[in-house]
Amino acid sequence: MQHTKRLISSKMEAAAKSWRRSSSQRSFFMFSLAILLLVSLDVPPVSASKTSNKSPLLKAYKSYIKKACNSATYPKECYQSLSKYAPAIKTDPEKLYRVSLFVTIKAARTTSSSISSLRRLKSLSPTDRAIIRDCGSTVSDAIDEMKQSLTVMAGIQGADNKSELIENIRTWISAALTDTCTCTDEFDGQKVSDAVNKNVKKTVLDLSKMTSNCLALLNTLQNYY
Repeated sequence: MQHTKRLISSKMEAAAKSWRRSSSQRSFFMFSLAILLLVSLDVPPVSASKTSNKSPLLKAYKSYIKKACNSATYPKECYQSLSKYAPAIKTDPEKLYRVSLFVTIKAARTTSSSISSLRRLKSLSPTDRAIIRDCGSTVSDAIDEMKQSLTVMAGIQGADNKSELIENIRTWISAALTDTCTCTDEFDGQKVSDAVNKNVKKTVLDLSKMTSNCLALLNTLQNYY
């Protein structure tokens, strides 16, 4: 795990240097901030139209999402999280990935809030408090890394170095996945309260699944380009 984190840290540093050098991404800076603002307001990054549930178009959109999710690590969870955005995604790989990032970041923020709420409990054991502290830190890191990937994604349209940007996104999402797995590893061999199991382990495990799916769906975007 430590070797993996060092490897990802090295890749993250290279991605950050690439980001600083990339004029195409800098030209999309304001656009990326707008997307981040939408995420902070819990608004989907693309507008959903009022497509009827019985519409042939909606069925086609959902079919596209289902097919894309078949390549994800957890297809069922992937489809459940993305199908509600079918009118927004349509059959566009870029929108599919933007929404995938959005729902994953939203889940991460919910997980972070759930962990933070436990800190007020007075009945926590020293082990509980240590896990809450460490998991809170790793999930916070994961959110920052996901937002970095979202910023890179904002600059991908019209860029000449799409392959490089996709690899940067992959690096950030891989780092986020490593952080969520680091949290769940904290539970190995530890005796923790039901509250910590329910509000930390379960929610972080669900977040790990979504992050893993987000990483897998990047191949759909790569194949599109």
